[in-house]
Amino acid sequence: MKSVSISGSIRENVGKKDAKAQRKQGLVPAVLYGGEKQIPLLVKEMEMNNLIYSPEVRYVELDVEGKVYKATVQELQFHPVTDHLLHVDFLESVPERPVTIAIPVKITGTAPGVLRGGKLSKKVRKVRVRGKLEDIPEFITIDISNLDILDTIRAGEVKLEKVEMVEAPSMIIVTVLSSRNVSEAETTEEEAPAATAAE
Repeated sequence: MKSVSISGSIRENVGKKDAKAQRKQGLVPAVLYGGEKQIPLLVKEMEMNNLIYSPEVRYVELDVEGKVYKATVQELQFHPVTDHLLHVDFLESVPERPVTIAIPVKITGTAPGVLRGGKLSKKVRKVRVRGKLEDIPEFITIDISNLDILDTIRAGEVKLEKVEMVEAPSMIIVTVLSSRNVSEAETTEEEAPAATAAE
């Protein structure tokens, strides 16, 4: 998994009035926890936007006044009207301690069911996995080469190395839906033998 560097500074004043003034300066209150101690921070909103709105999932190399911490974003708070970022929770990555993070699903192959007129339906864009930070992949690859019409791939069927899926095993990741034309064709095929027998 790729990383992104974000600079942070120790937040000395933690009151609501101070937070409002800091946000006007393009700074976002944040906290880094999970390590030896909890650290109140200020990070640049622009740097966070580059992380939040990227299609790639990355962990953070958080530079706090010269000391770099590896961390993952655990929670983001946005303003309900302006959508400006209000607060960030960073979880420090400690060696040997697993983390849970959502990573993208990448589809490969061509489903036979799609070639027969079905429609591929990707139910989720990301799935949650748990493992050591260095073992978490950038994405999960789902091969649909064996999917026929009405076939599905569920979370419990996906085999991963070094990390585990943190989703209900029954959760559908991708399926091939039956189109109207395919349904009509199948109905015709089912009715044809009956008509022959009647004759």
